[in-house]
Amino acid sequence: MQKLNLPSYHFKLKSSENKTLIFDKLRKKYMVLTPEEWVRQHFVQFLIAEKKYPISLIALEKQLTINNRKKRTDILVFNSDGKHEIIVECKAPCIKITQNTFDQIARYNLKLKANYLIVTNGLEHFYCKMDFEKETYVFLKEIPDYN
Repeated sequence: MQKLNLPSYHFKLKSSENKTLIFDKLRKKYMVLTPEEWVRQHFVQFLIAEKKYPISLIALEKQLTINNRKKRTDILVFNSDGKHEIIVECKAPCIKITQNTFDQIARYNLKLKANYLIVTNGLEHFYCKMDFEKETYVFLKEIPDYN
């Protein structure tokens, strides 16, 4: 798998039926190792190890319904009150991050009302803080550590 613009972490990998699987510590099971999953697993570890977010506040592939269509957030982080704090949209490293990617996560956030949005392909990371009064977001250099 491709080297990402994130710290290196140790992952448990195994092969099954000619596929490489990666152990997901949050879901407690092996997942097919796709380029997007590689980014998701690295970003989860980044949130835990570098930003100190508790594992108990992180959910993966949470389902939501928008316009009668089922969607899934890649990573959803809650605050200590159980409210949505951060939505992370992960793309494979080969996928260029475009306005469409931001539009996708913004649509999710119309329903979830998280304070921060992150879009990453593992190589580029965009951090945004919501301004609900102006109905826009402000780009940040990084997201705050958990406190």
